[in-house]
Amino acid sequence: MARKAEARVAGKRRTVFLVDDHPFVRRGIASCIDAESDLKVCGQAGTAAEALAGIAAARPDVVVVDISLPGRDGLDLVKTIRAEPGAPPVVMLSMHDESMYAERALRAGASAYLMKSAHAEDLVNAIRRVLSGEFVVGSSVLGQVLARVAHGADAQASPLAALTDRELEIFRRLGHGMARAQIAAELNLSVKTIEAHRASIRQKLGLRSATDVRLRAAEFLRDESVWSQPVVPRS
Repeated sequence: MARKAEARVAGKRRTVFLVDDHPFVRRGIASCIDAESDLKVCGQAGTAAEALAGIAAARPDVVVVDISLPGRDGLDLVKTIRAEPGAPPVVMLSMHDESMYAERALRAGASAYLMKSAHAEDLVNAIRRVLSGEFVVGSSVLGQVLARVAHGADAQASPLAALTDRELEIFRRLGHGMARAQIAAELNLSVKTIEAHRASIRQKLGLRSATDVRLRAAEFLRDESVWSQPVVPRS
């Protein structure tokens, strides 16, 4: 709140850069942010490549990123943004269950993770808190972390916790029915690399075949909440 007051006194507004592949969504978020007296949108992008160029030019105070982007996904983008010296903090927005993705977002370098179902004031509040140096996540994520503190390394956040960010990204695309060549083209990887990741996913999840991987991926997309429940060892 102190930063907000200072901005108002000085007549300055902190700048926000938006990254989302849906122009309509960006327009709605921009409208909410621009309505605030201490914040304003300084740029927008629909892809990771556009975002990196736009952020370099606009030099925003904070970046709001959707986790689902064409090509390089939001997690990969956040890692690249935060790798630069003096990088702005990042607020990640997602339609995906925070229990599944929030920790990954924080590890990638994000300072906040919000569901897209959140109210506009929640996003604005998260932006202000991040600008003040805070981290913002939901109660389910905090509970997940506490479970691991209480029960040790055996308390896994999810059956998919062992997958890398790239493997989870490929797993989701397999669930959408995408072929290996399609995934390779979208992620700018070789088909052999996709096959290697798929084999790793199969091994980590204890599945017998590539078909089983695709079926489990489709199941995951139908109901992420089933996969996001913490697995706590029995006493």
